[in-house]
Amino acid sequence: MTFRENANLSTRQVRRGGGRGPGGGSLAAGGGVGGLLVLILYLVFGGFGGPSDPDLATRSGWDYDAGYVGQEGEPDPTSGDEFPQCRTGQDANERVDCRMVGTVISVQDFWSSTYRDYEQAQTVLFEGSVDTGCGTADSSVGPFYCPVDSTIYLDVSFFTQLDRMGGDGGSLSQMYVVAHEYGHHVQNLTGALARSQQDRQGPESGAVRVELQADCYAGVWVAGASKTTDETGQALLEPITEEQIDSALSAAEAVGDDRIQQQAQGRINPDVWTHGSAEQRQRWFLTGYESGDPGSCDTFSADTL
Repeated sequence: MTFRENANLSTRQVRRGGGRGPGGGSLAAGGGVGGLLVLILYLVFGGFGGPSDPDLATRSGWDYDAGYVGQEGEPDPTSGDEFPQCRTGQDANERVDCRMVGTVISVQDFWSSTYRDYEQAQTVLFEGSVDTGCGTADSSVGPFYCPVDSTIYLDVSFFTQLDRMGGDGGSLSQMYVVAHEYGHHVQNLTGALARSQQDRQGPESGAVRVELQADCYAGVWVAGASKTTDETGQALLEPITEEQIDSALSAAEAVGDDRIQQQAQGRINPDVWTHGSAEQRQRWFLTGYESGDPGSCDTFSADTL
C-alpha cells in the first residue's frame, strides 16, 4: 500500500527494543519459520494473560493508562524520538521501519473506530533478541504477539526471509504481517485467542481457526485502510490496488503450513498444521477484504476451513 506523502507519522505506538546479538532466546526453542506465532507462547509459558497484565506492563516500563513510566530521568522511548527518520508518509514509502510505524498507526486507528472495546497495543521493533512479558525471544521466532504484555514484537529482517519463502517483497506483503499480529491482539481482547488451545494441531484445529481469523482481520483492515487517519486527522493511505492485494496474498501463501513443510521437509502432513494451508490463509484474507466486516471472520463456526 502507498502512504500519502504528507501524512504525519508522529506516534507513541511503536518503540525500539532488544538489540542484543541473536541466539539464546527461550521462545526460539519452539519457534520455526514463518513467524506469526501465538501458540508457542502458550506452550512454553503455560497460559495466556488477559488483555493486559499491569504488573508485567509496569515492570517493562509501560502503563496502559499513563503511557511510558520508566525510571526517573529516563527518556520516554515512545515519544517518537526513536524514529527521527520517520516523519511523513513519504518516509514510510521509502523505509521499512517507517512503513511499520505507519502501518501500526493505521491498523490501530481502524480497530479503534471499529471495535468499541478496543485497547491500543504497543509494537516493538528489535534486532537480534528482545525481552518480553512472555520471555526472551530472538529473531528466529519471527513476528509474534505476546498476550501477557499486549505487545507485537517484530524484527524487520524477517521480511528478507519472507521474500525467500515466496513473498514478493511488496509493501502490503509486509504490512499484512503487522495487521495479522494486531488481529491476534483483537482476539486477545475478545477472548478468542485462547481457543487455539482447544485442539492445537490439524487442518480444522482451534489453533488453525485462530490463525485464519487473524488473516481475515488483516483483510478487513485492508478494506478500510484508505479511510484511516494520522493523529492530525489526515488520511494516511492511498486507495488500494489489485497489484497490492496480490502482494498480500503472496505473503499469506508463503507462510502456509503446507508451503513451509514442503520447503523444509519435502512432504506435507496436515495433522500437525497450526496456522493453515496457503490456500486457506489466502482465502480467509480475501474473505475479510471483500466483506470489510469483522463479522465475516467467524472461523470458529465454519464447518470447513
